[in-house]
Amino acid sequence: MASLGNPLALRSLSTRHWIAIGLAVVTAVVHLVLGVGFLPHWMGGAFLFATAGFLIGITLVLVDYRRRLVYLLGVAFTGGQVILWYALNRPDGLGAISAAEGVDKLAQLLLIAALIVLYRRE
Repeated sequence: MASLGNPLALRSLSTRHWIAIGLAVVTAVVHLVLGVGFLPHWMGGAFLFATAGFLIGITLVLVDYRRRLVYLLGVAFTGGQVILWYALNRPDGLGAISAAEGVDKLAQLLLIAALIVLYRRE
């Protein structure tokens, strides 16, 4: 485990890690674009908060800082994103979901699965 002051611990990352990081980047970018687009509305701030959460998680994994804890927090954080999205949007079918929402929710659900696998294998 590296401390926060140490350089990146890239050699310790497996393909599973890179898949999870890629999925987190996808959802972070979607939230960044939505956040900037929604400003100054409060939802813009909420989307930017989500962006920051995903980027912090990625950074903590890259520096090998308490990865197992980061995986668990990532499952809760990402799961909360999915639940909040559903509660706020209540789509009545796939036709009610935009392309950005579909990409984001698919990335988030796959990220949750990847984080669970990483947690169980480390």
